[in-house]
Amino acid sequence: MPVETRIMPRYEREPARRVFAAELREASHHFKDGEDEKSPTYVLLPTGERCNRVLFIGSMTHKEKRGEQNIFYSVRVADPTGTFFVNASQYQQEAMTQVSKIEPPAFVAVVGKPNVYEAPDGRVFVSVRAESVTVVDREMRNCWVLDAAEQTLRRIEAYGRTPDSTRAQERYNVDMAVYKRMAYDALTQIAI
Repeated sequence: MPVETRIMPRYEREPARRVFAAELREASHHFKDGEDEKSPTYVLLPTGERCNRVLFIGSMTHKEKRGEQNIFYSVRVADPTGTFFVNASQYQQEAMTQVSKIEPPAFVAVVGKPNVYEAPDGRVFVSVRAESVTVVDREMRNCWVLDAAEQTLRRIEAYGRTPDSTRAQERYNVDMAVYKRMAYDALTQIAI
């Protein structure tokens, strides 16, 4: 009797975009790419790129354990431009376990999914649901700042010439010089 084999569709993860805290904090537009429930959700960066996942490195400055039964960690990670707000819960068991073992201050690399929340009063908050949190050193943080600055400057250079950057032009009223200055200021801080 022949055995029926099933080929499972290959799952590919979205690349984790390098983005500075100051830019991610300004992102307010999020959208689903597709109609079914498994369609990925993206945050549109003001410099014109969609991101489903982000990678950043900074100093974990604060960690708080919350909840009684549904325990989760709320973490703040600072890069040279600002602060990322990170959550790790039982649904991200690996990240939650990693965070539980880290004591601030420590340089950490975080991979996670950005989420945009709109408060009833209209204010927008962006946080990151951690997938992985790893302790790193200052040299690794400095390399990340270089990569994030380079990717930011590439997005600025392509602004208005890609579908996502055209969408960003429609959604955000921003001056690209602000983000260019942000990238250069971040580079200056690691050079000191």
